[in-house]
Amino acid sequence: MPFELFIALRHLRARKRERFISVVTSICIAGVALGVMALIVVLAVMNGFEEELKEKILSVSAHVLVLSYKGPIEGYREAERKIETIPGVVSASPLVLTQVMVTSPYGISGGVLRGVSPTAPEVREIGARVQEGVRALSPGTLWVGAELAKILAVEIDDRVTVVSPLGRAHPFGTVPRTKAFSVGAIFRTGMFDYDSTLLIAPLEDVQEFLSMGDRVTHIEVRVKDIYSAREVARKIEELLGTPFYARDWMEMNRNLFAALRMERRVMFVLLSLVVAVAAFNIIGTLTMTVMEKRREIAILRSMGAPKRSISRIFLWQGLLIGTVGTFLGTMGGLLLAFNIEGIASGIERIFGFQFLPGDIYYITEVPSRVNPWDVVTIAAVALLLSVLAALYPARKASRLDPVEVLRYE
Repeated sequence: MPFELFIALRHLRARKRERFISVVTSICIAGVALGVMALIVVLAVMNGFEEELKEKILSVSAHVLVLSYKGPIEGYREAERKIETIPGVVSASPLVLTQVMVTSPYGISGGVLRGVSPTAPEVREIGARVQEGVRALSPGTLWVGAELAKILAVEIDDRVTVVSPLGRAHPFGTVPRTKAFSVGAIFRTGMFDYDSTLLIAPLEDVQEFLSMGDRVTHIEVRVKDIYSAREVARKIEELLGTPFYARDWMEMNRNLFAALRMERRVMFVLLSLVVAVAAFNIIGTLTMTVMEKRREIAILRSMGAPKRSISRIFLWQGLLIGTVGTFLGTMGGLLLAFNIEGIASGIERIFGFQFLPGDIYYITEVPSRVNPWDVVTIAAVALLLSVLAALYPARKASRLDPVEVLRYE
């Protein structure tokens, strides 16, 4: 063991007359640990939000959406066959998407009606989230989001009427289109925007309702790798040509995920200030240690210890404080991050409130995803700040004149 490290360890073991410095050192360690722990937990929750949002959005939305500048797509089956020849494409299925008003004897609300093929991947994804009813989409039935079902006060087999603002011609003018459906299932995606507005019906029923014939508004495309969606969208546009164009899920949700990433960066900077404050405490603590150990430093210098070795003693001391604080903070942060959902649920049950009300936030549970690179970055930043904080005290100690110090001791 280098003698500089040995002396640094001795400095951290307080004697009775140095108890105050020991307490301040413990506070420094606690400050570093608190900052590291807060950073790990907050970034894990932010990562969890992003992953949960991706999962919930992509369980309902397409990875790539194909549209036509001319409006409804005719001959969509041929376009689907071409799309499915592109490497990386899992499936292509028709979709009719429209804004509607939905009414029941007990309520009324706006909604988004999606006409899909009963064999589409979307049906399987949402079918896994059905809380009540049949998981198969049959003619004349409608799947309703759980929050929308509450607004309409409907249950399985109740009748609802869907009204489209796209009216139809009538001798007395344009009249709204209406169609009655039976509630076949109630589902919950966990995302309030979807659960409070989404209606899913068989493709043929929606085409008949809107008098579209054998046309669709979109073609939904699913890919093997969601992060290759942009490249697949480009290939679809090249293959189909005008008037078709494609939009990938990242483009359609660009603002949402950009806001999340910005919020994540801001939180990292703000919480890094906690570690920075702890680093300033390290400066103060080590400066007091230098003043307390002036005589010992002078003796070491008079015995031939070079200035470089004196500096290393206090650099080691700063690194040790940072290492202990970082280790404790990392362990505490990982423990909290891996159990945050259970902890949050327990607090909600005890105090009777909800951290993430569904009518405000996109999701209703506190998610957590630990990114190993985040943990490594946080630990490295904490250690770096701890060493940087030790530079001034180390320089001050190395510049002490042993003759002047021992003269007055």
